[in-house]
Amino acid sequence: VSLAESGGGVVEAGGSLRLSCTVSGLTLSLYVVAWFRQPPGKEPEFVSGISKSGSKTKYANSVKGRFAISRDIAKNTLYLQMNSLKPEDTAVYYCAAQYGGIYDDTVYERKEEYLYWGQGSQVTISS
Repeated sequence: VSLAESGGGVVEAGGSLRLSCTVSGLTLSLYVVAWFRQPPGKEPEFVSGISKSGSKTKYANSVKGRFAISRDIAKNTLYLQMNSLKPEDTAVYYCAAQYGGIYDDTVYERKEEYLYWGQGSQVTISS
């Protein structure tokens, strides 16, 4: 299993970026997938996640209305569209995946609940 993020970079405040996470070795329709971020000197935090069915999404309060998570099952790729970016969005962004089980269709928000992780992509927002 591998997860590979791309699309990070440096943008000015108010700008947009789209992160991608290409997944191999697992089927997205069976997995909960999410984005986490780790700002400089801070602990990793949940940003957004999508359930295995794709029908449920969750967002951290700090990004609601600005970020949008989506996935392309055919391409086995997860996306995070980030708009109206702020300096406080500066962080290393990670995608994560965890088997979604048989009965539940939920979004996990704790990093401990995810087994598979990407290597991270740096996002820097200049003021």
